[in-house]
Amino acid sequence: MSSNELADILSPNSIAIIGASKNPAKRGYRSIRKLLDGGYAGEIYPINPKESEICGIRCLPDLGSLPGPVDLALVCTPAATVASVITECATKVVRGAVVLAGGFGEAGDSGKRLQDEVLAAARAGGVRIIGPNTSGLFNTHKACNLVGFSDLRKGNIGLLSQSGNMALSLVTEAQANGHIGVSTYVGIGNEADIRFDEYLDYFAADPNTNVVIAYVEGLKDGCRFLNALRRISREKPVVIYKSGRTSAGRISAKSHTGALAGEYAVSEGVLRQAGAILAHRSDEILPIAEALSLLPPLRSRRLAILADGGGHATIAADALSERGLALAPLSEDTRRRLAAELPQAASVINPVDVAGGTDSDPSVFAACAEILLQDPMVDGLLISGLYGGYAVRFSQDLLAAEIDATNLIGAMPHRFGKPIVVHSLYCALQADQRPLPLLEMRGAGIPVHSSLETAVRCMQALAEHGEVGRAFAAPPPKQAQHGKIFEQFLARCRAEGRRVVLEHEARASLRDFGLNLAPALLAVNAKEAEEAFLRVGAQPVAMKIVSRDILHKTEVGGVKLNVADVASVHRGFFEIVANAKAAVTNPNIAGVLVTPMAAKGGVEVIVGVVREAVYGPVMMFGVGGVLVEVLRDVVFRALPISRNDAFTMLDEIKAQAVLDGVRGGAPVDRGALADFMVSISDFVEAYPEIDELDLNPILAYSDGLAVLDVRVLLTARSVEKQGIDA
Repeated sequence: MSSNELADILSPNSIAIIGASKNPAKRGYRSIRKLLDGGYAGEIYPINPKESEICGIRCLPDLGSLPGPVDLALVCTPAATVASVITECATKVVRGAVVLAGGFGEAGDSGKRLQDEVLAAARAGGVRIIGPNTSGLFNTHKACNLVGFSDLRKGNIGLLSQSGNMALSLVTEAQANGHIGVSTYVGIGNEADIRFDEYLDYFAADPNTNVVIAYVEGLKDGCRFLNALRRISREKPVVIYKSGRTSAGRISAKSHTGALAGEYAVSEGVLRQAGAILAHRSDEILPIAEALSLLPPLRSRRLAILADGGGHATIAADALSERGLALAPLSEDTRRRLAAELPQAASVINPVDVAGGTDSDPSVFAACAEILLQDPMVDGLLISGLYGGYAVRFSQDLLAAEIDATNLIGAMPHRFGKPIVVHSLYCALQADQRPLPLLEMRGAGIPVHSSLETAVRCMQALAEHGEVGRAFAAPPPKQAQHGKIFEQFLARCRAEGRRVVLEHEARASLRDFGLNLAPALLAVNAKEAEEAFLRVGAQPVAMKIVSRDILHKTEVGGVKLNVADVASVHRGFFEIVANAKAAVTNPNIAGVLVTPMAAKGGVEVIVGVVREAVYGPVMMFGVGGVLVEVLRDVVFRALPISRNDAFTMLDEIKAQAVLDGVRGGAPVDRGALADFMVSISDFVEAYPEIDELDLNPILAYSDGLAVLDVRVLLTARSVEKQGIDA
């Protein structure tokens, strides 16, 4: 369904209430009442054979009595009746139906069968389903309220949620703010028919929506969602709160929506890659969305702080640094002009502390803000302290000057194309007690927060949104031409009915694809091992067992390192094979791999790819070696990745400073790592038969890298013709 077709459902001109009621406690009554009280201008058709009228509107006995096609039906009847109701909807050309009832896919096998019946009826009749198990929808610009929330304010923030309570929480928070409004809300429910990605496409085209909030528990089609997210985030920011960070949360999410939540670390990586602004706390969701709806994105992460006290200046500087933002270096001209406005005790080196210079004249704040925003190195301004409360703190005589300053500051984001966010300790007062300048500031379109940390998080989100736009503006990577050796090995795996691609096959395939891996020769007997040692230059080598039955070679004594002469190679071959046979019953041994030892030094990292259940193939990068599963310092991106994605992954691991060199060590070659990761992405994209690929460890050097171990596992489907899942 196109976004325009979905608009007919989400912005309906006619609504049928199936299961309409005169009982004020029932949704079939409350929905009609809310539509009337809100001024809905479309047609309302209550459906109930036992009533003649409800809320003064003539009641129809059944759907067959409708005078013509209807844009949307609100189904208020029990789950067991829904399939037949949807069948009736199709006969009267009802475009969409909101199914409120639970007890479907989220409720086990019987519920899943019931949901399948509803979906079959909907598809047969061309009816699109919102839900089931949904709280409903509202569209404030259409005065269409099918949720029952009160005092809805029109606005430009779209809201998608898999939790009715989370939606209510956000709407209530917006009401308390007094300025924020929502354009359209949809309770996703079980996502049985209309998917998350379709709603994103609707919001991308909706002229009343500038920002989207999505509360996500699980997804039915993660790949489609990511594609839609990439499309919309180029133009409109999307703030996502992804629940299910813990195993308990994932279990709860699945029972709630019937969808897979996925590993949170994977979700975090791929959602950010697709352009999402991720909220990690529920109380920062709305402030982030508000800032993105009001302000231009940051052009860089360089900010200025303008504070009226050393304490707030210092705390603000710490908070910026912790969020990956930077204090902009101020030009000599900027510092000179600030010094002319402020007392001698003021600090004119960012962060700027006015040191009492505004206590008797708040207009100085506006003058300093303008000076800072005129500096080309400053791309945003954070004001922190007691701004807005000078008349409260010192004298009511300052109120007019502070309001004048507020009006000047309020116009600056538009004048300079740079965002301003205000932190004021007076914002902590109840809304009806807040000083007038703060109300004027928010009315001018500048967010005001009582929490300095929240204000800084908003600035970080503005930086992230700016980076999304620049990332999508980058040209796509050029695809190189590669060989086809892997296809030969695939044919061999199919013929032998094995999912394991042996290491020598995997290494040869990657070399053929253009990656620079050291030579590795397979020896099937001791004599061939000796010959391989000589062929690789008679230098110290690593020897490893090669078997479809043994993936963890070290654990079975299947690896020998620094083997330096022919006699040791000969002896090592027999020892490795003997160890393997002792550890595994009747292992299928292809031979022993002989490869040169890697140079000493380097940083151990891991690059892996797995076909994730929700998002499809994803790449992992992180700290490698034997402790990878213990440290779990890894990040993820969906394939294909760009070079920019790869560099971002390097920057995001917790131990990324190790890549820059420790104890006098040289930094690793990040460019070589990024290029390697992109090539691995291309390789897996070229061969959908690959289920898992694991390169661990990789030694990253200052002038390249060395891959020490390669594991490739094929999908079961790619070898299932032989009826063997090896």
